[in-house]
Amino acid sequence: MSNIHKLVNLNKKTAIITGALGLLGSEIAKTIVELGGNVILVDLPEKNFTPLKSKLQKINSSKIFCIGCNLSDQNERDVLFKKINSFNISLDILINNVAFTGQSILKKTTNTNSIEIFNEIMKLNLGASYDLSNSFFKSLKKSKIGSIVNIASIYGIVAPDYKLYKKTNMQNPAAYGASKAGLIQLTKWQASTFAPYVRVNCISLGGIFNNQNKIFLNKYKNKTLLGRMGIKSDINGTITYLTTDLSSYVTGQNIVVDGGYSLI
Repeated sequence: MSNIHKLVNLNKKTAIITGALGLLGSEIAKTIVELGGNVILVDLPEKNFTPLKSKLQKINSSKIFCIGCNLSDQNERDVLFKKINSFNISLDILINNVAFTGQSILKKTTNTNSIEIFNEIMKLNLGASYDLSNSFFKSLKKSKIGSIVNIASIYGIVAPDYKLYKKTNMQNPAAYGASKAGLIQLTKWQASTFAPYVRVNCISLGGIFNNQNKIFLNKYKNKTLLGRMGIKSDINGTITYLTTDLSSYVTGQNIVVDGGYSLI
């Protein structure tokens, strides 16, 4: 095996992925498994893990664990922590992907900027990532490639352009951008606090295609240098880089994957 192939090999390494059944979470899980890693998939208890688990098992013989957990609930996070520790396996990677988005909040209420919704978003998008990273630090410290990857957003670094949302039912809650900006800063704090034992980095994604309103899509692609919206597989290269030894000397960084949106 060449040196470069050794760098991208996650054989016998295990990654926890939160929000694992979502659009990005399932793609991240597939990437980790393709690299030879085992995955612990975490999502809401009422979700059906079977389709994704079956899909991943067809790739190779990686171990696939599935845990239902409402990460907004402190008690459920405590149970999750104990359950994963009971597996008695080495933990190497934590990918904090779980999040409320503007659209998922809109399904619950039209008042997406109420203080109740603000607190709910912050509790999941920022609070859960903070708690999980702290809780699993000791386990990740034992790994030779201990790595945390936080999934943020361009709305953590730029303000929303409301012209994109005109004539659509889409919204951009204040807490979404605030939580993602906090996650970027938290990444830097964790990188400093957890060094030199665990690397911590962040990915700030631009918009990812998910059957959005055509009016929004046309406006959005015209705001990117690459002339298109992102697709879920656009995260694969950066996930590979940050979870493997390709980035063994990289920590505290926020990598922007947005087709140049934030430059215009």
